[in-house]
Amino acid sequence: MSGPDQPTQGGTPADLLKTPLYDLHLAQGGKMVPFAGYLMPVQYPMGIKGEHLHTRTHAGLFDVSHMGQARITGPDAAAALENLVPGDITGLGLGRMRYTQLTTDDGGIRDDLMATRFDTHVFLVVNAACKADDFAHIAAHLPAGHSLDILDDRALLALQGPEAAAVLAALAPAAADMAFMSMQPLDIAGIPCLVSRSGYTGEDGYEISVPADRAESLAGKLLADQRVAPIGLGARDSLRLEAGLCLYGHDIDLSTNPVEAGLGWSIAKRRRTADAGYPGAAVIAAAFAEGPARKRVGLIPEGKVIAREGTDVIDPATGETVGRVTSGGFGPSVDGPVAMAYVRADLAAPGTALALDVRGKSRPATVAPMPFAPHRYRR
Repeated sequence: MSGPDQPTQGGTPADLLKTPLYDLHLAQGGKMVPFAGYLMPVQYPMGIKGEHLHTRTHAGLFDVSHMGQARITGPDAAAALENLVPGDITGLGLGRMRYTQLTTDDGGIRDDLMATRFDTHVFLVVNAACKADDFAHIAAHLPAGHSLDILDDRALLALQGPEAAAVLAALAPAAADMAFMSMQPLDIAGIPCLVSRSGYTGEDGYEISVPADRAESLAGKLLADQRVAPIGLGARDSLRLEAGLCLYGHDIDLSTNPVEAGLGWSIAKRRRTADAGYPGAAVIAAAFAEGPARKRVGLIPEGKVIAREGTDVIDPATGETVGRVTSGGFGPSVDGPVAMAYVRADLAAPGTALALDVRGKSRPATVAPMPFAPHRYRR
């Protein structure tokens, strides 16, 4: 799924938006913070660690209604989107979804997103902080006869965790048989929804697009199941970090390309050529052919040291700065600190000994394979 944005300051209470679940968050004891132009829950009384572990063992319900939903319509909507992204969209089966990126002419990443192909349109979910720019960019580059319809009248919920399938199947039995990375209309306890089997926690689960005026009712029905707890942005971030998933604006941005970001798996072989037709195709093809100068890697700091975003990565043999941490924190499931960083490509192999400059002190760290916590998607 498109990645979460971290809680950020900015905006005043008067100009911050609220999702359709705002009142429910308050009723559940959510601590509200400014986030991508919205007031969103960063945590509930259970606390970030408790919410994280509950999602890993049971099921967590996330409000992701701040993210952007839209559809591209027209005679060949998949090909129209493929002109803007490196992903293979025309090769998708109906009802199948793909993770991809909007790229720039120099191969940078404008945003990452999820695209699902239907017979009459392509359904999109983009990140909250980027959605206005994303939609303007897409609309401006669609060929004649195509249009972008922004779905401001819909909310988006994510139900994640090993018990998510049983919870949702109790209300919509067809959910149990859905394949990973597929989407279909489902009636959930009398509420018409568009449901995908996907998510951004590393766990099995679903994302549910629901009419905004029915969102609170649906959330209430899901939370009535004792296996489900409300989960805030804090645990959403720690879950995706343990899963080794990129956060836009941090691990990927306009200065990174998909190859160095370790997202080459999302680009089909036929799209790895200089003439593939999307922005930056030649730059990205060269990165595949020549190999990137730097790579996104996982890091395990020694002991309990937390390496936050911006921490310099040092080659202990030379004292040279060879990279920088882009995401870091405590991983409740692995019971220790984890981080992601870009480092020089020759130092990116798992097991490589590096160091972190944490508040002026050199702390040992080791390059580690990702994910830090195993993915448990339904295959």
